[in-house]
Amino acid sequence: MTKLSVNINKIATLRNARGGNLPDVLKSALDIESFGAQGITIHPRPDERHIRYSDAYLLKEKISTELNIEGNPIDDFMNMVLEIVPAQATLVPDSPNVLTSNAGWDTKTHKRFLQDTIGKLKEAGIRTSIFVAADDEIVFHAKETGTDRIELYTESYAANYAINREEAIAEFVRAAKVANELNLGLNAGHDLNLENLKYFSEQIPGLLEVSIGHALICDALYLGLENTVMMYRRLLN
Repeated sequence: MTKLSVNINKIATLRNARGGNLPDVLKSALDIESFGAQGITIHPRPDERHIRYSDAYLLKEKISTELNIEGNPIDDFMNMVLEIVPAQATLVPDSPNVLTSNAGWDTKTHKRFLQDTIGKLKEAGIRTSIFVAADDEIVFHAKETGTDRIELYTESYAANYAINREEAIAEFVRAAKVANELNLGLNAGHDLNLENLKYFSEQIPGLLEVSIGHALICDALYLGLENTVMMYRRLLN
C-alpha cells in the first residue's frame, strides 16, 4: 500500500497571510492524521513564508504518524532537522527565491555533498530521501549517495497526463524499475491530484509514499478536508 503524506504548507500560508493563528497549523495536522493521512510533510524555507521552523518543533512533539521535513540542506535546515529527528528528511535543491520546488538533484555532480549530508542524517537515525527527476542515470547515482529513498519529481507527468498518460508515465516507470533493482525506496510528489494519482500509483512499481499538498488543500475548499483526505486514500488503495 502506498502511504499518503499530506503537505500542510498551504495551511500555514493562509495563517501567515492574516497573522494570528487561524487556521491553526498544529490542529490541522492532527485533524488530517485523524482523517486517515499516514504522514505529515512540511517544507520550511529560509524566509518562513509558510511553515515556520517553530512549527516543525511543535509538530514533532504532537503528531503520531510520520513527520517528513523537506528542504534545501543549508546550515539552518540541517541544524533544525538534526535537533528534531523526524522520521524522514527529504533533501530538495530549491533556491530561496522559487515559489515551489522546480528541479531535482544532479546526483552525479553533487554526489560528494549528498553523501556527506545524508551521512549526518543517517547517523542521527533519520530516514533520508532525495528529490530527483525520473532519469535512469540520476537514479543510478542516487544509490551511491547512500540515501534510503528517492522522491520522483512528478511535475512533467501531471502536466502531460491529460494529453497522453501512457507517454507521460513512461519515464517514471523506467526510473522506478531502476530504483527497485538498486533497492532504493520510492516516493513521489509534485502536482499529483485526484485526477492523475490513481493511474500513477497503479503504474509505478514499489511506490511507498506520495506527498501531496497544494492540490489536496485546493480540493478541500470544495469537498471538505476530511472527505478530501479520504478520497486521496481511496485512490491509493
